[in-house]
Amino acid sequence: MNQEPLEKPLYINLHARLPYAYSAGRYVSRFLIALRDECKILATKCERCSIVLTPPRLVCNQCYGPMKEFVEVGPQGRLATFSVINFPFIDPFTGVERPVPYGYAIIQLDGCSNRFPHFLRETDLSRLRIGQRVQAVFKPDGERTGAVTDISHFEIIEP
Repeated sequence: MNQEPLEKPLYINLHARLPYAYSAGRYVSRFLIALRDECKILATKCERCSIVLTPPRLVCNQCYGPMKEFVEVGPQGRLATFSVINFPFIDPFTGVERPVPYGYAIIQLDGCSNRFPHFLRETDLSRLRIGQRVQAVFKPDGERTGAVTDISHFEIIEP
């Protein structure tokens, strides 16, 4: 069988703009609206095992029970773990390079069973410790858009 040699493929440089709208769903929409309009962090509580999860979800990830009850959690909590990042990267929330250094933490919100990742204002590692109390700081009125970034960051509330 004799085949002709393949030609090198041609490439076309194209810069596509692909705007889209992603439906957050009923539960997460309610969560985002509460962040934007009331500066509240909502979760849902399982009817069977009473676990509380944020962002809210329809089904419990532990017992698969229905989660119909909305409850407010936080805005305070404790640092479960943290890091200070010293290299730049594109922030997936905003699409722009995040200034360095910045703090990032996993927070155990008061009244919540799971943990919540977010940014920390503090970047001095000597001032941070596991279990330290922190509080959500929301963007001012008029700047919130109905996104998890309506929580600007968490700040330390106890030394």
